[in-house]
Amino acid sequence: MTNRQSIRKKMWIIALFKFKIISSNNQRLNEVVSFSDHRKFTEMSSGKMTNAQFGNLLLMTNASTIEETWAVLVASMADFGFDRLFYGFTSSRTSKGLGDPGDFLLLSNHEPSYIATFIGDGHYQNAPMVNWALENEGACSWSIINDLKAKGNLTNEEERVIDLNVSQQISAGYSISFKSVSRRAKGAIGLTAEVGLSQPEVDAIWAVHGKTIILLNNVAHLKILTLPFNPDNQTLTSRQREALEWVGDGKTSQDIATLMGLSQATVEKHLRLARKALNVETTAQAVMKALFQNQMFLIDD
Repeated sequence: MTNRQSIRKKMWIIALFKFKIISSNNQRLNEVVSFSDHRKFTEMSSGKMTNAQFGNLLLMTNASTIEETWAVLVASMADFGFDRLFYGFTSSRTSKGLGDPGDFLLLSNHEPSYIATFIGDGHYQNAPMVNWALENEGACSWSIINDLKAKGNLTNEEERVIDLNVSQQISAGYSISFKSVSRRAKGAIGLTAEVGLSQPEVDAIWAVHGKTIILLNNVAHLKILTLPFNPDNQTLTSRQREALEWVGDGKTSQDIATLMGLSQATVEKHLRLARKALNVETTAQAVMKALFQNQMFLIDD
């Protein structure tokens, strides 16, 4: 299996579910309020949050799945002229990079073929705005790319990423780098403007609505971090989850066997399979990763 095939197998990309597909299967998402003409909205708005935007904030805070949260954010950003989004989060960042792409949480409504190329072929490692997000927090106009290019400060690899994006009509937008509380964690989102909007037009929209856009994205990001996500190749069974929960509570294998009514050998088997499912070497790592993915201590429906 090639590296690209391995990454594509391991990545969990909600992007493969287009917004219309998600919303068509979830009646709650019909509550999302959208404006049909964002330019008219931009011209008429004073920049203050509207009741519709407050309503979408409430929907996100009450969402019970990542899909719901993401769909509301996608609809909200479209109102401001950002019709393609790319969100990424990792808790395995190191001094040498972002860690294993298989551990990334990636959400996007870009074309799957673009995502596979951008992530699977490693272009994200040389993307100017990704590198900006790693070193900064807050929001940044993509106009800085032109500034870097004019000064000759882009590498050949970065130029190739820009060419890839231009070929996909990804040329104007903004990036938001979320505040991190751990040096191992990093989250950011790229907001691509709809085709036909220039960067100066996007900057004008941001000048009026930037604070609202940042607030909506911050709320979505914080909400996503609280919700469980189960990558297809890293989903735990109920027995594996229960065994890890007891480990998290400080119980030994013998204790867990008694509590679960199983033999100690069976408990060890569940823990071994949990480590394999989560692609880690130790049970302590399995507990930490399952906690990050919110796969433990879940409230039953």
